[in-house]
Amino acid sequence: MYRLSPSTYTAILALSIFTGGAHAAGVLNLYSSRHYQTDEALYKTFESQTGIKINRIEAAEDPLIERMKGEGDKSPADVLITVDMGRLLKAQQLGLFQPIQSELLKARIPRELRAADGTWFGFSLRARPIYYAKARIDPKTIPDYESLVQPSLKGKICVRSGSHPYNISLMSSIIAANGPDRAEQWARGMVANFARAPKGGDTDQIRAVAAGECDIALGNTYYFARLLRSGTPEDKAVADRVGVVFPNQSGAHGRGTHVNVSGAGVARHAPNRANAIKFLEYLAGESAQRFFSDGNNEYPVAGKSGNPALRQMGDFKRDTLPMDMVGKNYAAASQLFDRAGWK
Repeated sequence: MYRLSPSTYTAILALSIFTGGAHAAGVLNLYSSRHYQTDEALYKTFESQTGIKINRIEAAEDPLIERMKGEGDKSPADVLITVDMGRLLKAQQLGLFQPIQSELLKARIPRELRAADGTWFGFSLRARPIYYAKARIDPKTIPDYESLVQPSLKGKICVRSGSHPYNISLMSSIIAANGPDRAEQWARGMVANFARAPKGGDTDQIRAVAAGECDIALGNTYYFARLLRSGTPEDKAVADRVGVVFPNQSGAHGRGTHVNVSGAGVARHAPNRANAIKFLEYLAGESAQRFFSDGNNEYPVAGKSGNPALRQMGDFKRDTLPMDMVGKNYAAASQLFDRAGWK
């Protein structure tokens, strides 16, 4: 497998790498913004099963999308794999994907986790639950996202920036569920209850709850699962002090917990289209789904997870509103955060 680091590749170098090989029958040119070491085994297994060699370029999400846009019809990319619904929708809107027909993908991936036009497919899930300090918060008082704005929680919530795609996706789903006016009221209520200005990533919020800097936080499930599976005493102590609520399971706001996806699509100008489709179908298969779950603590989109940390966190009902419909609120969500002062 040929792999370039994000700090060394350029467009000229990439094109020279793929020259003479882009149209080879046994090649797949993969553009990936997934930065997880455990994905190495995922790709190597595909190579060993199919004999198709993966040429891979990795970069951060938005620069990789801009790279494909700039390459145009000369792009050697066969597949773009990235994280977050927002990035998949951005690539779709820029016309970087082509629609494909696959009965296997339709059967394995629920409709709400793939594009209606067949341009992209979600292959792993991450939920965004509520984390709370076991010693200071009764979980029954925070059954849903909407309950986080109650005045009694003033100065008790930690969360990352409103400009981050994870929070923008959450807000997009809240707009879809409650309408823009109530969603903005919710955002303002959240800001009023912040314990500190947003900073850091999801793990930082969870650690802040354990340290007593705040009592409640939002964060994706795989971050907490990492703490649960960690062998370090410090991480174990954090996991022991923090509990998890999967919100919106019942009642008036019982639509289910918000989830996001890591997903992929076949590039619009893919030189190895058949191999690209084969790769997407592989990602939906049982072995690849186990890699996502066991290796990176993500939920599979097909089947049950055997990951002990995810099982320890418990089962939950997820929001099943189609992600491409939720994504229509993405721009409105960003503007709403700005108006609410969620920096």
